[in-house]
Amino acid sequence: MIYRLKHLAMLCLLPLIINSGTAIAQDERYQAGTHYEVLTTPVHTSDPKRIEVTEVFWYGCSHCFSFEPMVSAWADQLPEDVKLVHSPAIWHKTMALHARAYYTAKALKVLDPVHRAIFEAMNLKKNKLASKKAIGKVFLAQGVDLDKFNKTFDSFGVVSATKQADARQRSYNVRGTPEMVVNGKYRINAKMAGGQGGMLKVADYLIGIEREAMSPQ
Repeated sequence: MIYRLKHLAMLCLLPLIINSGTAIAQDERYQAGTHYEVLTTPVHTSDPKRIEVTEVFWYGCSHCFSFEPMVSAWADQLPEDVKLVHSPAIWHKTMALHARAYYTAKALKVLDPVHRAIFEAMNLKKNKLASKKAIGKVFLAQGVDLDKFNKTFDSFGVVSATKQADARQRSYNVRGTPEMVVNGKYRINAKMAGGQGGMLKVADYLIGIEREAMSPQ
């Protein structure tokens, strides 16, 4: 009888042991320095109550172009406590123009169609969009009044947002595009994560870490 009771006790504990081992395996699946980098100095996020995932991108980057539908589909499935934001990369004057185009579209509330149109213009049509005039034509094709575009493109708000994006990428220590930063603490790139799909998997893992850290003890 005692043997049978011990046997039953072991059977009851077995799922706990298996689950514990699974949890450990999951914890060890992604390693800092191998699959992602921990930022030396955390960067402030826009909403401390939510987990913020930032995609650093450039419209002229073919990898960003292929990643866009993937990250958009991923973002559609995010829970309420997670927020995806985009931050344009800026390494030279032309990229600064593209960043201003992004924030102009956002200010004019035409981000979805213009965002897609700029990506297609640069990657499919091979249009470098190297001037304000060239960018304006993309907005015009999407039904945006050209005078409204010009005023918004040169506005204090758009110029300030572009400067903030430049400062943000420096704080992130971004080395290429696309890259992702989770809650201002962890930087992910495709090389470390094992591809673009891997970036999203690592982001999910880090979101879990942040959610646990933010939950009441």
